[in-house]
Amino acid sequence: MDTETDEVIEGVGPRLRALRRHRGITLADLATTTGVSESTLSRLESGQRRATLELLLPLARTYNVPLDDLVGAPRTGDPRIHLTPIHRFGMTFVPLSRRPGGIQAFKMIIPAPQEPLVPSPKTHDGFEWLYVLTGRLRLVVGERDLTLPRGEAAEFDTSSPHWLGSADGKAVELLILFDPQGMRTHIHADPHRPAR
Repeated sequence: MDTETDEVIEGVGPRLRALRRHRGITLADLATTTGVSESTLSRLESGQRRATLELLLPLARTYNVPLDDLVGAPRTGDPRIHLTPIHRFGMTFVPLSRRPGGIQAFKMIIPAPQEPLVPSPKTHDGFEWLYVLTGRLRLVVGERDLTLPRGEAAEFDTSSPHWLGSADGKAVELLILFDPQGMRTHIHADPHRPAR
């Protein structure tokens, strides 16, 4: 097998795990929906089980994505990315990148809230960079409560409690780069370099 094929095959497991976690689905729920055992799904995601058409077809149906998206097959001729919005936590995430692992890019849309929201900060592994495209973002990170207007950017370690919402009751659109492995996604600041 050539190197490109090996890379595509090795990327299937991490891509499936990232998609499942991003959709907020447990292995048990996925097993029930697809009819594939939980242990087989786990081995498939960890790379201990090789992907087959028999395993990938029910996953593609469940996730409602083309089979090519699950395996990361290169598209022939057409360089466009076909965007499938994901609705989660009352927000819309539009994936802008398709490679497994590493930096993931999303357009995030926070709708205008029906009533004032009380921040409920969460934590997870990784590092996040965001840029406000439209609206005014309220960003709570640790003890800081910030308002970012259109054109401002922020970056933070997502192991710190954080929350994103509308600062003025109107919709907000963001560009977000997220790295689940915790690598920095924006290189304005080097954590090993002393501040000036």
